[in-house]
Amino acid sequence: MSSDPTSPPGRHPSGAPWRNFYGRFKGKSLKPNQEAWLDEDLAGLSPGPVSWEENPDRHPLDIAALFEGRPLWLEIGFGGGEHLVHQAVRNPQVGIIGCEPYINGVAMLLGRIREAGAGNLRVHPGDARDLFDVLPEGSVERAFLLYPDPWPKKRHHRRRFVTPEHLAPLARVMAPGAIFRVATDIPDYVRQTLEEVPRHGFAWLAERPRDWREPWEDWHSTRYEQKALREGRVPHYLTFRRNSA
Repeated sequence: MSSDPTSPPGRHPSGAPWRNFYGRFKGKSLKPNQEAWLDEDLAGLSPGPVSWEENPDRHPLDIAALFEGRPLWLEIGFGGGEHLVHQAVRNPQVGIIGCEPYINGVAMLLGRIREAGAGNLRVHPGDARDLFDVLPEGSVERAFLLYPDPWPKKRHHRRRFVTPEHLAPLARVMAPGAIFRVATDIPDYVRQTLEEVPRHGFAWLAERPRDWREPWEDWHSTRYEQKALREGRVPHYLTFRRNSA
């Protein structure tokens, strides 16, 4: 609760809702070149005023102007950015925003953007829920949730992304017919995903076992997937479509 008596209950003095965040913001020390990328590149890759300090009235971002009318894709928790840059280079006809609060991963992504020369990417180095606040309704044509934090203990399952706190605002910003891809190697995460995502206006598109056992044709494996494979875990690839109503 806020210590400011003038603030509404459950809100920060800035007006932001109190949102618990359970992941890491920073790991080991950054390399000098990574520090330079953050200083030199990150601000220029902003999708616009996302934070509550910059945008307390939560005005929607002008996505049409940001990406010159191109369709919008979104990757939630991009890790080191391998898949995000792969999709940006493969699909120059779209604009992609990546969300990742872990600053070490953001720094890795910036290095990959420089190397690939991808000009259709924007980066939100924070909580995806803050970005959902300011994305226009129905603006996202495709979204990716790839190897999210599994929070394996049962008492921590409410921290997973596939909960109403995250799925309801995600559903709001996704266009009718938009595609939502989820990859995970955790069987219980698969179970929770298949239970929760359809409750928020999505249809699971699998028709045969290979539809969730084999990766997508344009898939780019991530370091998290490679670790899972080395340790004998089986990836699952789940595809959902946003319902029209």
